[in-house]
Amino acid sequence: MVQKTLAEGNSKGKKTSKAHEMAKKQRSISVAEFFEKNRHLLGFDNKRKALLTTIKEAVDNSLDACEEARILPEISVEIIDMNNERFRIIVEDNGPGIVKKQIPMIFAKLLYGSKFHSLKQSRGQQGIGISAAALYGQLTTGKPIRITSKIHKDEPAHYYELFIDTKTNTPKIIKEEVVHWSAETGTRIELDMDAIYQKGQQSVDTYIKQTAIVNPHCTIIYTDPKANQIIFPRATDVLPKEAKSIKPHPHGVELGMLIKMIESTDSRSIQSFLHGEFSRVSSAVAKEVCEKAKILPNTKPSEINRDMSERILKAIQNTKIMAPPTDCITPIGSNDLERGLKKEIKAEFYCATTRPPSVYRGNPFVIECAIAYGGDIEGDKQVKIMRFANRVPLQLQQGACACTDSVMGTAWKNYGLQQSRRSIPVGPAIILVHMSSVWVPFTSEAKEALAHYPEIIKEMKLALQECGRKLAKYTSKKRRMKDEMKKRGYIEKYIPHVADALKKILSLKETDEKMIEENLKDLLEQSRGKLKDIKADNQEYDEDFAKIGEEEPQEEEKDE
Repeated sequence: MVQKTLAEGNSKGKKTSKAHEMAKKQRSISVAEFFEKNRHLLGFDNKRKALLTTIKEAVDNSLDACEEARILPEISVEIIDMNNERFRIIVEDNGPGIVKKQIPMIFAKLLYGSKFHSLKQSRGQQGIGISAAALYGQLTTGKPIRITSKIHKDEPAHYYELFIDTKTNTPKIIKEEVVHWSAETGTRIELDMDAIYQKGQQSVDTYIKQTAIVNPHCTIIYTDPKANQIIFPRATDVLPKEAKSIKPHPHGVELGMLIKMIESTDSRSIQSFLHGEFSRVSSAVAKEVCEKAKILPNTKPSEINRDMSERILKAIQNTKIMAPPTDCITPIGSNDLERGLKKEIKAEFYCATTRPPSVYRGNPFVIECAIAYGGDIEGDKQVKIMRFANRVPLQLQQGACACTDSVMGTAWKNYGLQQSRRSIPVGPAIILVHMSSVWVPFTSEAKEALAHYPEIIKEMKLALQECGRKLAKYTSKKRRMKDEMKKRGYIEKYIPHVADALKKILSLKETDEKMIEENLKDLLEQSRGKLKDIKADNQEYDEDFAKIGEEEPQEEEKDE
């Protein structure tokens, strides 16, 4: 009966199953199509964030280009209100410009750039930011992004109007022409988009100000939607040290990555592969890894299978290898951090520190911290935390960031600020935390918060404690001076009464009364001066003792 039914079915032709029907609906999508429907992953989930993200990506690209070309950056940012929550964003820089054939790819193709495979410090990492902004403008206004770029003063400027073809993730050129532009070199972008402009901690205004703080070598001219122009002049004419690209460190490699590298290498032996493809791996270290993995050093990479790769990885993890080089990162430096804070924030005390380089997952990084205290800073609210990664402000998702966790985990009561258990301290202070790395571990593609790696949090706490000790020394001195002025006031208040009483008791003249006042002042000043010296000695002893007591746990933490 079953055979008869199958025969009848075959005689009528093939029957379509549900699996066939479902298979017809399946197709691949481009990365542009994916982000077109998931733009919230890139920071475009609302109109206010869209404005901030667009300007952030454009300014970051300009700063990276200028520093790579060793040009002191001069960046103009203008926001024009076109009415009905529509704005035109114009960002212009004096950078090296962009080669003509690269302009469409850079601005109208997602995941296209030069920084993803380069292990050195840079603001951009994935080649998504500015092209994602172009995609958002295209979706909300239907207008193309407009780019003008010039690479030499004797060369003409090239002008493009571009759309992104989301089906293929390729640029669609609407207009292309040669134009006259008075700038010697540089790039200018114009983009229309639906957005909302608001002031506050997460606004464009705050982003520009914070960018000026951690980039003291940059001049920024900012024009807000109400046509108010603010100029942030540079505080130094010295460019940051140029970061050099390094090879991956073996202690940060995983098995899948190692297999991929072995399959694609041109090296003739596994020893030369280890020596040539990784940083800090000498020929002797490579030979030691091969011996621990029980693999001949002259084995060809094509002969390495998965089991052998796993043995190599375990051997790498059990081999002592020097930490990666640090010339690939360029921290701001404590002096420039203080200059940046003094330039933009009115306070009475500033301090900054830069930690020695450290490593997470084979990636070198440096943590820096700075504090501004007193002055115009409000003292009855929680301290303001400024978070930065590779000189870029992080304004969103503060509660999810490792920087905030480190600040909350520091005992600020020891340093003169009020604090409840594991909370943000209260006081007239601004705390700045900056991370420099070849690969910053963001929690999402929107680059809004840092991941909670134990190595990173530990370095942040040590940097915060260093600045905290400087703050405690200042607040203690300020408190002693206040007490000193209070005592001086008592002396000046009561000495005339004492002199008048002595005059009446001893029947002295007016001139004698004045002489008594002067003698009493001199006598009390001498006594207080001796007492002050004793207190200073005691204070210095107490500070040294407290410092020893505070540093001992840190050393134990390092040993652990």
